[in-house]
Amino acid sequence: MKKRILLALGLVSLLALAGCTKKAADTPSSESATESVSESASESASASKELKTIVIGATPAPHAEILEAAKPVLQEEGYDLKIVEYNDYIQPNVALDTKELDANYFQHYPYLENFNKEHNTTLVSAGAIHYEPFGIYAGKTASLDALADGAKISVPNDATNEARALLLLEANGLIKLKEGVGINATKQDIVENPKNLDIQEIEAAQVARTLQDVDVAVVNGNYAIEAGLKVGDALAIEDSKSLAATTYANIIAVRAGDEKSDAILALIKALESDAVKKFIESKYNGAVVPMF
Repeated sequence: MKKRILLALGLVSLLALAGCTKKAADTPSSESATESVSESASESASASKELKTIVIGATPAPHAEILEAAKPVLQEEGYDLKIVEYNDYIQPNVALDTKELDANYFQHYPYLENFNKEHNTTLVSAGAIHYEPFGIYAGKTASLDALADGAKISVPNDATNEARALLLLEANGLIKLKEGVGINATKQDIVENPKNLDIQEIEAAQVARTLQDVDVAVVNGNYAIEAGLKVGDALAIEDSKSLAATTYANIIAVRAGDEKSDAILALIKALESDAVKKFIESKYNGAVVPMF
């Protein structure tokens, strides 16, 4: 009888022990729970570090190249920079106005002002980054002194860049402009043209391509770079203290009200960094001059 009782008690104890073991197996260990919490926290931290995107339009050189140099700096601030390249001076502003872009980088302030007037837009500057000296480059004629009567000179056809080209021609004694016209100069303001120069107005992006057909061409700095022209080879360039140099700095343009947004402030900060300044100075050798 006692043996049966002892056997029964042993069986009950065994069943109880098995039940405890099963519960322990079904319940996560403190180590597993800690790992689960750690993984969850890691995923949350990873999500918080996702980069925000800034979409910016730019002409290829030097603007898109400078933006590429700014990318690593911006990433440290939590932003990914998506660069959309354009080969004209109209579409980048149209795309910015219609909110396809967050900003653009290709123009100077006088051009932006003129664009706003002509297209009834309200784009503004968020900051000046650099200026590109205009240059007079040789086509069929190797020097300015050798220009013959009636020589052909191509210049940009948009209002602000044409004025800049005319000022450079005047600075080199080729023409004389009406007094006081400054950055608003047009062909109609030429009061003296002793060599009867044939000044041909061409879309800015195409001026460098006319060199084989004209005696000399006055080329925007960025398009000169794209065409493989070097500042050192120019027959004449804008003086760094000239009205043009101080007026025509290239800017970051944005929609009115966005210039103080976190994203745009981060963009400007990155573009004004030491890393970008060193890139500009080492790559362009005076063809692009930092404004900071």
